[in-house]
Amino acid sequence: MSDTLFGKIINREIDADIIYEDDQALAFRDINPQAPTHFLVIPKKAIPKLSDADEGDQILLGYLLLVARRVAAQEGLEDYRLNINNGPGASQTIFHLHLHVLGGRSFSWPPG
Repeated sequence: MSDTLFGKIINREIDADIIYEDDQALAFRDINPQAPTHFLVIPKKAIPKLSDADEGDQILLGYLLLVARRVAAQEGLEDYRLNINNGPGASQTIFHLHLHVLGGRSFSWPPG
């Protein structure tokens, strides 16, 4: 798992502003925020991208959404956007599944 930036964060090889952690997930502030509040939620299990998840990951994937909700509330967000990029054509640059949680401003549709 330590071969990605996020694996190194999980293993504490790289510092991050961690705002939530349990045995399955980690949430930390994005280093290049696109909104006043922008954090990432990642599983501790190494799943490169959403399309690599399988049926055995169903509970973990749902759990990540609950962590996003919990941390958004902790951060005082009532309205927020969740985003998952899947693959390089969708702007995924780190191949460890992650949810972007953005809030603190209005968003337009469709996204850029």
